Amino acid sequence: MTATDLPLPTPQGTQGVPRVGEEDPRQTKKDFTSDQEVRWCPGCGDYAVLAAVQGFLPDLGLRRENIVFVSGIGCSSRFPYYLETYGMHSIHGRAPAIATGLATAREDLSVWVVTGDGDALSIGGNHLIHALRRNVNLTILLFNNKIYGLTKGQYSPTSDVGTVTKSTPVGSVDQPFNPVSLALGAEATFVARTLDSDRKHLTEVLRAAAEHRGTALVEIYQNCPIFNDGAFQLIKDRDSGRARLAHLVDGEPVRVGEDHVVVRSGGALTVVPETDAEPADVVVHDVAAEEPTQAFALSRLDDPSFAHVPMGIFRQVSRPTYDDQVRAQVDGARASAGGPATDADLADLLHGGDTWTVTG
Repeated sequence: MTATDLPLPTPQGTQGVPRVGEEDPRQTKKDFTSDQEVRWCPGCGDYAVLAAVQGFLPDLGLRRENIVFVSGIGCSSRFPYYLETYGMHSIHGRAPAIATGLATAREDLSVWVVTGDGDALSIGGNHLIHALRRNVNLTILLFNNKIYGLTKGQYSPTSDVGTVTKSTPVGSVDQPFNPVSLALGAEATFVARTLDSDRKHLTEVLRAAAEHRGTALVEIYQNCPIFNDGAFQLIKDRDSGRARLAHLVDGEPVRVGEDHVVVRSGGALTVVPETDAEPADVVVHDVAAEEPTQAFALSRLDDPSFAHVPMGIFRQVSRPTYDDQVRAQVDGARASAGGPATDADLADLLHGGDTWTVTG
């Protein structure tokens, strides 16, 4: 038996979802690639993310008919067309709400949400934060290019102050959202950030997100070559990126570049040369910390200058999921009623208690 013949482990986040049998051929990227022509602008970061997702899905060991991608409106929301799974191109900002219903009603599905910074954080902001706080068993991919791409270049909830666009011709005056900070403030149980062009890191983060049971939010910095080209160039460039990125590794000191570390100073986190840091003040990353204060403080190191950009998993904790608890309530109600509901039970429910008869 070779390594490729070994059965795949069952990720915690996909427990209850039917898996490919050992007698079935191992799935490949081709199995998850649809016959639809991929239509994004040349150079769009969505291509890299799609390739990573198509290549990663076979590792889950799940049947394609038990995977569903739900999207809202935006460039990233074309994702379901390009995957040979079930999918739904839903309405603006409402993908988390629709996905919540799917995850709750169908334990046998692995449910993913694909959204953008405008779709998720503007019209869909309320749906997003409640999916996060409820801890629904979803994996949410939030593509952040700091612009509205599909509608041709208006500023978005993550656009920097001063951004000049068609809707802000003399510069945006809005304070932008930090999606990671927002997710941590909503008590999300899994929060991570990665970069479209870093295939290895992107795949590692996706795998961890899929293994998490509960709501996993992955912010993906993604380039829009038409309306916001080069927005992340400072961290995409090998040399400048090396000096700015802080790769979050559980159990290890948080380092920025090759010779700086993150320390606690006066109740806040700052970045100093490692030679100047007191060992007791150096921040050691802990993804499983129940209290999200340190993870939130790390998310605040990021700013529009990209001087210090944390990348990786900020938080990964275990908490009962919304859908598991709802199903348990339903099962309990059925058991106390002596079994599954019947037509007679439904009639009694509809006509029980206070009822009104309205006549003409």
